[in-house]
Amino acid sequence: MSTTSSLTIGVLALQGDVREHRAMLEQCGVQTIGVRRPAELAQVDGIVIPGGESTTIGKLARIFDLFEPLRQGLRDGLPAFGTCAGMIMLADAIEGGTADQETFGGIDMVVRRNGFGRQVDSFEATVRFNPSWATAFDSPATFIRAPYVEKVGGAAEVAATVTAPGGDRIVAVRQGRLLATSFHPEITGDTRIHELFVELVRS
Repeated sequence: MSTTSSLTIGVLALQGDVREHRAMLEQCGVQTIGVRRPAELAQVDGIVIPGGESTTIGKLARIFDLFEPLRQGLRDGLPAFGTCAGMIMLADAIEGGTADQETFGGIDMVVRRNGFGRQVDSFEATVRFNPSWATAFDSPATFIRAPYVEKVGGAAEVAATVTAPGGDRIVAVRQGRLLATSFHPEITGDTRIHELFVELVRS
């Protein structure tokens, strides 16, 4: 089994908070690299898919010849953590996307793109992160043009919800070695969700 210090976790470096995710992961004691090419993907024990614009991430992944290798890597068991648009990219199905929008897939969930509204509807909240595989804790959460999960299949586990207009919304899901949040833990200064992902990778 790899020790934490010997792990290398990549951050998909096409768009989004790449530097912030790398800083959080390095605080957790792992090495990080930016991933833009298949050769870099081949070096990592796990990968973070940051926020941004999900359609753009998909198109750039195609341009950099990374889309199919990453999709196959997830199918083969590569651990991944997606935040905001990264959650959309890990979903098996989406609502509110473009007609030609593709995802990497891997988590049996339906995600509503821009579910909480536009940029002006961004907000902060405290969510109860309550995964079955770890001790529950209250986590600060920043939602920026965030998606939410419409429903999950039997293989996926809800890890957090938030109360919003219209009722409680699912904002964190895990399936095996895949973890996704609709919010941005990389900008809160709280490393605990990244630490949980590192443990998923290490296990």
